[in-house]
Amino acid sequence: MSGSADKPTPGWFAGLPTAWLAVFFLVPFAIMLSVSVAHRVPGGFYEPGFEFDSYLRFVSPFFGQILLTSISLSAAAAAICVALGFPFAVILARMSGRAQTVVLVVLLSVLSLSEVIIGFSLSTLLSRTAGVGNLLAWLGILEESRAFTPGLFALMTGMCYLGLPYAVLVLYPPVSRLDPELGEAARVMGASPLRAFFTVTVPMLRAPLFGALILVFVFTLGVYLLPQVLGQPQHWTLSVHITDQAIFQSNLPFAAAMAVLLLLVSLFLVGVTLLLGRDKGAGA
Repeated sequence: MSGSADKPTPGWFAGLPTAWLAVFFLVPFAIMLSVSVAHRVPGGFYEPGFEFDSYLRFVSPFFGQILLTSISLSAAAAAICVALGFPFAVILARMSGRAQTVVLVVLLSVLSLSEVIIGFSLSTLLSRTAGVGNLLAWLGILEESRAFTPGLFALMTGMCYLGLPYAVLVLYPPVSRLDPELGEAARVMGASPLRAFFTVTVPMLRAPLFGALILVFVFTLGVYLLPQVLGQPQHWTLSVHITDQAIFQSNLPFAAAMAVLLLLVSLFLVGVTLLLGRDKGAGA
């Protein structure tokens, strides 16, 4: 039994991750890259070629507005999720073990909901006939019920609903490991609880906070259904326009070029996060 337990791992087994990466990432990316430089055929799709017309459209006002909208929405959603998720993680870390387990299970159950369910549920909840507008009108906050969708508020609500659990789950482990005596020492020295929070707790968790920002930003950068269900055409993100160019405009090269850019931006941000984490480990 001991001899079989000490048997070395076959060499081919170590190559499985590389093969998986090549089949499910490198090959599709190569196909997408080749399509992005192909020649578009009017009235059709494309034919093999090597042109940069699709990438030159990146400097046009049309694409600039789309990119600015996508980045702005994702950055705002990331900031809101971290601003809400950080104090939530601090409160969660101070709960009892049983309460923490219940809250974490609820957060994980939220992650099981698809974007389709969340989008149409919020669309109903924020509608005029069956939404919160009736409750606000009944409470006297509004003169009459009104719809909050489609609009920027509804879209940001949906994006934050998607991103908040990820922010909390990223921040909870480092927050739970933080020594509470540090904040108590700051309060003993005369700092108010709020000042101790911003001068002691926040600086010590700068790297996890930045990591949560990047994670939520990258995750919401690829939202597709929510801008169409909850937002207006001026709120459509890059993912929506990729589908529009590929299916309705029959411009696969431009759609592939936008997809390449979206992927490169996401990989760049992930690389920045990993670099900051490595620098932090080296400094420690």
